[in-house]
Amino acid sequence: MNLLHLPAPDFEGESTGFNPLHLSKDFAQQPLIIYFYPKDFTPICTTEAKYFSDTYTFFEKLNIKILGISKDNLDTHFRFKQEHNLPFDLVADPTHSIAKKYDAYDELFDMTKRITYLLDNQHLVKGIYRNAFENQESIEKMILEIKKDVVNDK
Repeated sequence: MNLLHLPAPDFEGESTGFNPLHLSKDFAQQPLIIYFYPKDFTPICTTEAKYFSDTYTFFEKLNIKILGISKDNLDTHFRFKQEHNLPFDLVADPTHSIAKKYDAYDELFDMTKRITYLLDNQHLVKGIYRNAFENQESIEKMILEIKKDVVNDK
């Protein structure tokens, strides 16, 4: 399933900020990054979350919100967010219902895939970034593409 240039699937879930969080209502007319990751407190997922945190001001200046989604429960998400001082919300997806809508579920290993979606303010998927281990490279690529789009829009 390729969601590029298609409307992002709507979803509802528990999050560290909105309860319940509803994509189309809570982020209406809002560009957004939705990143899926396997598990809180694992080395690669922690590195990814910290890098999103480190680059947060870039996205914030462009009014692009960030949501992280994994199968972890809300209590684990709150601890992960607090321990790493994450400035964005995390969404609990224990049944992988959201991940399945975004082709971010690996049925063979029963886990969430590492994949990031960039949505415009109409929630059309503008970019898809898949990189199981080099997540910093994917984030940097996304930043470069956003910078290019911002320059081209002027």
